[in-house]
Amino acid sequence: MTNQITPPPELLQQWGKDADLSGVPYDYNFWDKDWTYEQYIASRAAQWGANQELEACCEWFVRDWTDIETADNLRAARRPKPSSLKEQALALINSNKPYLDDTAMDTIRRALEALPND
Repeated sequence: MTNQITPPPELLQQWGKDADLSGVPYDYNFWDKDWTYEQYIASRAAQWGANQELEACCEWFVRDWTDIETADNLRAARRPKPSSLKEQALALINSNKPYLDDTAMDTIRRALEALPND
């Protein structure tokens, strides 16, 4: 189960192909453009829709079951707070991997640099 709700790039591309381009000038090379803007909008729309559904489910728990604790637990499980840099670094160190790649070392380095100078 994923915590970040965004449409996969393949689906965005399919949506783009399915779009009605009848009003687009013939010489406009629609398929060669950078899709960053569209991906951002689609991702934000998907996240907004997922948030609306989550809140509707939580409201249902409270309204029909008077179960605020379950609603809060559901919200916390589906929208967890991202782990801190310290938590990420500790998880990498405790992972018992035979070696740490450059990305892992960068995370640990940033965590150490964030510590106050004594």
